[in-house]
Amino acid sequence: MAGAVHLEQLRPASELGAPDLLTLQPGRVTGLVGHPGFGLTRLGLVMLASREKLGPVAYLDVRGWLSPPAAWESGITPERLVIVRCSDPVRWGRVAAHLLEGVGAVYAEVPVHTKSAQLHKLVALARSRKTPLVLRPVQGDLPSGLAHLRLEARRVHWEGTGQGHGRLTNRKLVFEASGKAMHGMTRLIEVEDDGTNALRLVSGLAVAPSGRATG
Repeated sequence: MAGAVHLEQLRPASELGAPDLLTLQPGRVTGLVGHPGFGLTRLGLVMLASREKLGPVAYLDVRGWLSPPAAWESGITPERLVIVRCSDPVRWGRVAAHLLEGVGAVYAEVPVHTKSAQLHKLVALARSRKTPLVLRPVQGDLPSGLAHLRLEARRVHWEGTGQGHGRLTNRKLVFEASGKAMHGMTRLIEVEDDGTNALRLVSGLAVAPSGRATG
């Protein structure tokens, strides 16, 4: 496919000749925003997998939805994955802080009614510990400016079906990327997912006007 770049385990983009958008960086915060069903959990797991060779990675599960096999299928070695379930907004902040101090990267679902001050403390801790942090609010959005890179799910398209039947072979996920990582720009990116632990980033899909997205 023209313009597509293979991302095996989301290796650093410097090795791929593509914009370094989806590789977790030490101390940086990535925000994943959108409704269930748009591939955010899948994307976050593959992003975690890119760090597991450096040490254990953690998934803070608020909804109780995460299936360990799904994480393993995304490329995370079972022995390197820590799953913690906590839906209490008060205890959640303490649990997330402990994980940031003890593992190589954290994907944290954010419960409803989590206070902004609590999130800012976690971001400061991630920076000081140089631990990559992915925040995924289960409802709504993150406070403005909190994430170094904010990816908002826009649409998903399944391939391999026609006229209501067939075998699903691939899906395309479209995200709107913004934040400091985008240098003031807002950009649409497309990620292709064929079900393996490798994703395909289609760079330069479209460029949207600068500004905060709604939805």
